[in-house]
Amino acid sequence: MGNIICAINMTLNGHFDHTQSLPDEHVHAHYADLLKKGTIILYGRKTFELMLYWKDVLNDINSDFESYAFAKTLDAIPKLVFSNTLQMTNWPTAQLADSSLLDNVIKLKSEENTTIYIGSRSLMIQLLELKLLDELQLCIHPLVSPAGRLLFEGIDHQITFKQKLIKTLPGGHIILSLYPIY
Repeated sequence: MGNIICAINMTLNGHFDHTQSLPDEHVHAHYADLLKKGTIILYGRKTFELMLYWKDVLNDINSDFESYAFAKTLDAIPKLVFSNTLQMTNWPTAQLADSSLLDNVIKLKSEENTTIYIGSRSLMIQLLELKLLDELQLCIHPLVSPAGRLLFEGIDHQITFKQKLIKTLPGGHIILSLYPIY
């Protein structure tokens, strides 16, 4: 049976805006290592469009080693994008979903030895609501941002988690892995 893991960044005060974070070479290396263990990553449209940035990093000779390594790993993993507006992905390793999130997740989860990553807040919230998320991995950036959406904004009931792992990266980022208790 497959394992569904959401890996997402947030600030100390709970914001998840990618423009408000401070990723460094250790964060990029952590996520590259994580993605190498994955089978597929699922995105919503907004996050997918943000991730297109990494396609350009592959062609930038001035990219630092860790950014390039992350971009190369991200490029290699298959991506499934959930969107009502996109007509194409313009990324050879990405395709648009042709059925619902629930149908896709049930199918992927039924496959042996699959690791399914969730890279979008909206998909994370939906899968928590459906009680299908197996693990939540937060990369907490060592900063407080003045604005942005809260990561768990919109959840109207309590969800309890059990700690799996806490790891501190050299730049002060904290990796917190949690299991939801359903």
